[in-house]
Amino acid sequence: MVFTVKDMTFKAGQELTISGKPKSDCTLFSINIGHDPDNIALHFNPRFNYHGDSKVIVFNSNQGGWGEEVKEHSFPFDQGESFKVVFSFNNEQFYIKLPNGTMTSFPNRFGDDAFKHFDVQGDVKVLSIKIK
Repeated sequence: MVFTVKDMTFKAGQELTISGKPKSDCTLFSINIGHDPDNIALHFNPRFNYHGDSKVIVFNSNQGGWGEEVKEHSFPFDQGESFKVVFSFNNEQFYIKLPNGTMTSFPNRFGDDAFKHFDVQGDVKVLSIKIK
């Protein structure tokens, strides 16, 4: 499943909240924030069990090719259970509040202060999206 929002304005200082529910057999899903499908500033990829990664969140960016992966081993996601993730950013960092309240971050490798595209991919149902 792919859920895409185009021509949205998500600016530095705002919060993007995504609520969803992975399917009971979900192996992974991703939330991508960027300019378009080929220029992704934040690739947020919880992996339940995928290519040797088990219960890990993989972060990356794609700007003319994928960068170096960063892995987070705090994994507050459960198959078949609803979650809420909150994203915010400035021109240096993305800040991600995980479902258990843990905060993590990933460098804003683009250095931009506004993005207009995001998508959600994988075996997950999007329940709500809010920008404030």
